[in-house]
Amino acid sequence: MRGRNEETIPAARPVIGEDEIEAAVRVLRGGAVVQGPEVAAFEAEFSALVEGRHCVAVNSGTSALQLTLLALGIGPGDEVVVPSFSFAATANAVRLVGAEPVFADIEPGSFCLDPDAAAAAVGPRTAAIMPVHLYGHPAAMDRLVPLAERHGLALVEDAAQAHAAALGGRPVGTFGAAGCFSFYPTKNMHSLEGGMVTTADEQLARTLRLLRNQGMEQRYANEIVGANMRLTDVAAAVGRVQLGRLAGWTEQRRANAKLFDSRLTGLRTPPVADGAHHVYHQYTVRVPGNGRPDRDCLQKALAARGVGSAVYYPTPIHRLKAYCGDGGEQAARWDLPETERASAEVLSLPVYPTLTPAELERVVAAANALGGLL
Repeated sequence: MRGRNEETIPAARPVIGEDEIEAAVRVLRGGAVVQGPEVAAFEAEFSALVEGRHCVAVNSGTSALQLTLLALGIGPGDEVVVPSFSFAATANAVRLVGAEPVFADIEPGSFCLDPDAAAAAVGPRTAAIMPVHLYGHPAAMDRLVPLAERHGLALVEDAAQAHAAALGGRPVGTFGAAGCFSFYPTKNMHSLEGGMVTTADEQLARTLRLLRNQGMEQRYANEIVGANMRLTDVAAAVGRVQLGRLAGWTEQRRANAKLFDSRLTGLRTPPVADGAHHVYHQYTVRVPGNGRPDRDCLQKALAARGVGSAVYYPTPIHRLKAYCGDGGEQAARWDLPETERASAEVLSLPVYPTLTPAELERVVAAANALGGLL
């Protein structure tokens, strides 16, 4: 059990240090606080992560997805193939532009969209495929890119959890028409709140900039119908500080994951696909046995020992009320066995870079003591 003086290790621990605070104060004192020089600098610096692509900062990862779909002309009458095993924002963005999500199953190892399932989900109304680089593991882009090209579909990467992840040496956010990142406080880096769209298409980038700013490039010269989804300079300044630390934090996450891989027993540790550079937004194990009751019992037992954990995600999107109806009748149309299995078995352990050696040992000891009982 937890020692008398031991604090609970949280499942996530956002970093807001003195450098972030000083950057925010500097901007507030300067007076340029929305869509100003800090945002431009943040976009330019983030571009280095995605092989020099255009970067468009917005106010959230969800906005990044929504505006990208709008900029690509996707809307009513269109369908977008998405995984159901993701945060609801993935499908919400599709619905927000008037299109319809079509749910496809995942690969059991990476938890990412299965290219074969995605291929089977493509129909006459399909306009795009939106894979999610879940938990920081890149989706199988080497198979999804040819699939999208073969059917003439837009490929939009939901890279909200995958800053600096890569496949075959190529960073996520560079495979599709656009990549969409989130800077929510629990992500591998954050800007308090925010998002970024990356693209090689200059015209698409310009359309995105118009859409985030009421459809105008010059003040009061509105070219298209847009929205207010701008990023503040305070957020951008914080993001720039965090971006400067991302490489070191990523290596620490990977080192923590490597320790877990070698030390955890009784749990199925996450495999990594050949050529994948996993950045471990989450370190997600599977709890073997009969599914949900065993996983949930383990989570409660870990909490009793002072080790936080989280389930991402206990309910697949296709089973959420917003997508399956009040009685759940619409969920029956989807046959997603790997998605259902994952939602019953997954548990994410703390893996963030600020874990101390003593905390890492506590996580290992607690998980091993309990994992063997399952």
